[in-house]
Amino acid sequence: MSPLTYAALAATLLGAAHCSLYNESSVNHTCILDPPVLSCSPGADPLKVDSCCTETFGGLLLQTQFWSTYTGLEPLQRLPIDTWTNHGLWPDFCSGAYTQYCDLNRQYDPVPSPNTTNALPNGTVVPAWKGPSIDTFLKAFGRYDLIDWMNTYWVNQGAPNTDFWAHEFSKHATCFSTFDIPCYGPQYVEHEDVVDFFETAIKWYKRYPTWEWLNEAKIVPSNKTTYSLGDIEKALTKKSGAKPYIGCSGPRYNTTDAGKGSNDTGRTVVSEVWYFNHVIGRPQEGNSVPVNATSNSGCAKSAGALHYYEPTPGSVQGSKKS
Repeated sequence: MSPLTYAALAATLLGAAHCSLYNESSVNHTCILDPPVLSCSPGADPLKVDSCCTETFGGLLLQTQFWSTYTGLEPLQRLPIDTWTNHGLWPDFCSGAYTQYCDLNRQYDPVPSPNTTNALPNGTVVPAWKGPSIDTFLKAFGRYDLIDWMNTYWVNQGAPNTDFWAHEFSKHATCFSTFDIPCYGPQYVEHEDVVDFFETAIKWYKRYPTWEWLNEAKIVPSNKTTYSLGDIEKALTKKSGAKPYIGCSGPRYNTTDAGKGSNDTGRTVVSEVWYFNHVIGRPQEGNSVPVNATSNSGCAKSAGALHYYEPTPGSVQGSKKS
């Protein structure tokens, strides 16, 4: 079944605006009293375990990162030095399919993408958020530390960082069972789930220092040297414990001078990595088992076909050029 078919099924079963995936009660969920269960295992059944204490909906977690060379909003928005940036923490179904925008009551994305819950014209429309930017929710909790960190390492391209954060929360966080509103119990304070998700996404991002791991393998950003997909996958698999997905953009290899006459239609500019895990208990604790990527890379597979470009001068934080 395709991801879009799963998304349509999920939207039908759950209802677009329901704030609870499994109708959990709002009593206290003291997860320390329950034995942690591995997501995507037979025991991770919402009829058998507390879905607030075990991830029972989006049990295949993807920690995703970008490699960008510019932001498009310099000098106000720049990239961190010597690190990939955070993209997000995604809850895929155990099959590798996924859904999105699971709770429209927590839709804070000013430019929803896709703009329907199943990414099809017949899906429920995801209304654009017209309220304050999502960082105001963090400020209400005094979490300026999170805002500073996110402005450094969770960087958008072509639009304000806050739009990106709102997109990641609304599209993905609302599809975790463990971030459902009822899971916070009767003392829930509005938007504490937003703070909780951002803290959790940061925790997972920091587990995967992609730039450092590639640097150890002597794979460094360069505008001259090219690399092979297999070498990049090998370096990151060795460090992370499972094979990640490498994403590429740019021209297809067989349209380039280097790939002329080749049948390799893969893209040639390294731009993204996804690390896959099954989680033990709640994602908030960060306990997991790494698993191999469920998606095949669309990058060119020919030897030396990939560019891992240097950031554009003036696009890195601390640089003086505009």
